[in-house]
Amino acid sequence: MPLNLELKIKLNSHKQIEAILKKNKAEFKGILKQKDVYYKTSKGLLKLRVEGERNTLIKYLRDEKGKRWSNYELLELRGKNPEKYLESIFKIEAIVEKKRKLYIYDNTRVHLDEVKGLGKFLELETLLIGEKSKATKRFNFIKKLLGIENEEQIRTSYRNLIFS
Repeated sequence: MPLNLELKIKLNSHKQIEAILKKNKAEFKGILKQKDVYYKTSKGLLKLRVEGERNTLIKYLRDEKGKRWSNYELLELRGKNPEKYLESIFKIEAIVEKKRKLYIYDNTRVHLDEVKGLGKFLELETLLIGEKSKATKRFNFIKKLLGIENEEQIRTSYRNLIFS
């Protein structure tokens, strides 16, 4: 199961973060329109990510209180209507729709999200390659580069924010 280190903060604007990313030559990968359908499960989170014609089932277990390491698995789904199919099996807990600007910087995915009903957010996901200490070092470097403090961190998923 892949492992990454995550962080999420609420922003008033993406402009300052985007300027820093461009100045430091982060690779812009594009704008993604995503719909995440969260299903009720007994352990972890299960969601279907709908992105255009692409449907990915994502299962993950996250440390909500500690350093926010996440184990996750991706399963690409094909067929007529995976969303309708899964709805016949699982109870839907929440639907989150967002527009995401995706940047990559040193094995860290930088998401500048506009989430329907919630506002603007920054998410960082540093992929574990090698040792946790090296991933943590890369993660802390980009946090410092972007001027992020740990106190700003939101330690929950968009699904949970929809409920609050």
